[in-house]
Amino acid sequence: MSESISVRIPAELAERLNELAKTLDRSKTYIITKALSQYLEEYEDYLIALHRLRDKDDRLVSEEELAKLDD
Repeated sequence: MSESISVRIPAELAERLNELAKTLDRSKTYIITKALSQYLEEYEDYLIALHRLRDKDDRLVSEEELAKLDD
């Protein structure tokens, strides 16, 4: 199921989107969906990392310890 949303974007960004859609022969919806999905995944990973850095009970592993685990 999908949901329709409406957003305002700067004209320059809209033009870049239009050009990319033409170049790739894809819809603007396809490109926006892919871009938003990737952004959200990366931002969620960032938030997890930030939470772990701030968690005093979560032990940090040194580069040397990590290398030993990899062997």
